[in-house]
Amino acid sequence: MNPAVSAVTDRIIERSRPTRAAYLDLIVRERDAGLKRPMLGCANLAHGYAGTEEDREAMKADRGMNIGIVTAYNDMLSAHAVYYRYPEQMKVWAREVGATAQVAGGVPAMCDGVTQGYPGMELSLFSRDTIALSTAVALSHGMFEGAALLGICDKIVPGLLMGALRFGHLPMILIPGGPMRTGLANKAKAAVREAYAEGKVGRDELLDAEIGAYHSKGTCTFYGTANTNQMMMEVMGLHMPGAAFANPGTKLRQELTRAATQRLAKIGWEGDDYRPLGHCVDEKAIVNAAVGLLATGGSTNHLIHLPAIARAAGIAIDWDDIDALSRAVPLVARVYPNGSADVNGFEDAGGMPFVIRELLNAGLLHGDILTVAGAFADYGKRPVIEGDTLRWEDPGASGDDTILRPASDPFSPEGGFRILSGNLGRACIKVSAVDRERWVIEAPARVFHDQAEVQVAFKAGELDRDVVVVVRFQGPRANGMPELHKLTPPLGVLQNKGFKVALVTDGRMSGASGKVPAAIHCSPEALGGGPLGRVRDGDVIRLDAVAGTLDAMIDAAEWNARELADCPLATEGMGRELFGLFRSAADEAELGASAIFAGAGL
Repeated sequence: MNPAVSAVTDRIIERSRPTRAAYLDLIVRERDAGLKRPMLGCANLAHGYAGTEEDREAMKADRGMNIGIVTAYNDMLSAHAVYYRYPEQMKVWAREVGATAQVAGGVPAMCDGVTQGYPGMELSLFSRDTIALSTAVALSHGMFEGAALLGICDKIVPGLLMGALRFGHLPMILIPGGPMRTGLANKAKAAVREAYAEGKVGRDELLDAEIGAYHSKGTCTFYGTANTNQMMMEVMGLHMPGAAFANPGTKLRQELTRAATQRLAKIGWEGDDYRPLGHCVDEKAIVNAAVGLLATGGSTNHLIHLPAIARAAGIAIDWDDIDALSRAVPLVARVYPNGSADVNGFEDAGGMPFVIRELLNAGLLHGDILTVAGAFADYGKRPVIEGDTLRWEDPGASGDDTILRPASDPFSPEGGFRILSGNLGRACIKVSAVDRERWVIEAPARVFHDQAEVQVAFKAGELDRDVVVVVRFQGPRANGMPELHKLTPPLGVLQNKGFKVALVTDGRMSGASGKVPAAIHCSPEALGGGPLGRVRDGDVIRLDAVAGTLDAMIDAAEWNARELADCPLATEGMGRELFGLFRSAADEAELGASAIFAGAGL
């Protein structure tokens, strides 16, 4: 193993020792003394069997595993619309191996792409906690010996895992649906967005471009949070190998889903290959997820989601761990917004099997993790259909070295993230898409309290200069930590004009974080005393991704004497008031920005 990866892993294991031991004790107790289907009373079982006719006799006889399907299906969200027929297909495939399946429950699946820039986005992050709670409710009936988790996008996969890990004695497999086929190229879409921000094209042209890019069922094709989720599930061994990026509606996608369903029936506690989720997700799997994130330049959102997932399994990973890994892990992929290719191009070039094989051979991934499918080395092979048979083969060399490179000849010797710290707190920056000459920005601040204010100032020409745009009161306790993706086009326009531009915020940016330097997730957040509350217009801010610093260049005595700004944000409307408890209980971004762990004593 790479010594830096080993050192970080050892540090996480040692730090997590008491909480991980408590978690493993929990799942042993749940396995040995928890609720099991044969223990339910007859009236209880009758309620559980009443909704099915085809499988009732098999369930009564208790002849095989009953698989609980937790689904994020809805037909407003393209990535999850593909799940419409999955449960009925999975029931057939389960019967082929003597198992049964039932839909245990549904979880919400909101689309950040729809809510970007609007009040609904303030519910987005807490939808993850809601999904975790919904997953727990779905699995609480004691009716299932295993579970299939159907989810793909931004908060859905982390939420499913956070809830499912509290039932870690059950074997579980995550089942993706795949990306839509390529439409309008991402660079062309970005160009139209910037032209619209400058007033050079109208709304009709912008809408046509967006529909050309987001045109059918499946995940969006850029390498944002949804597709980063799928990468992480592969490097953690929680998918069938190579399942991440097969397109919807193909024979390969169908056979991978069939294989996942039938694999679940083989890894239950009644057989000799028991693979409970809580054992699959261990410290080494969490490190693998972080390594994959860095090696592929994935979404900044996972600097929040990964600590939250880990915490649900009794594991503590922090930003210092990720920063240390980033300095040791090479960048082997360039996928939009870190390159010109989309995830379909990435898949065609070799995809996750190529990445996993390369990182394994370089000693950057733990090869001894317990996966849902077999040996982790199997994830370095690509799935193919030969006749009607699903098999796996070596992915060969990169099909396009502008998209994928071997670990011995990477795009960069280091990963795509840095952690910043200074008198503005701690923050994250994604540098994989930022030109090296922009890693250090020093300019006067302009302070805002939401992204709409930034857009107004941009259109008025007030930002046509070197500027650090500070958007505060965007943290989880202030307003649910919305993404500020609407800022990407105007800030990109300013940068294209030759100005030195950066963003500093206690909010999130996006899986689409790109070419503009952005110090995000600033902690502690402005609400409650965070240092962003001290910043004033005109203060010189220095963001230095080389040195890892983020500072207001103000005399320390003056800085500490300043009063903190008041939070002006709304707390009602669009259902915000229903999430007041979540906001008040949320912890810092580095801990996962979750509202549910404190109440659970985690």
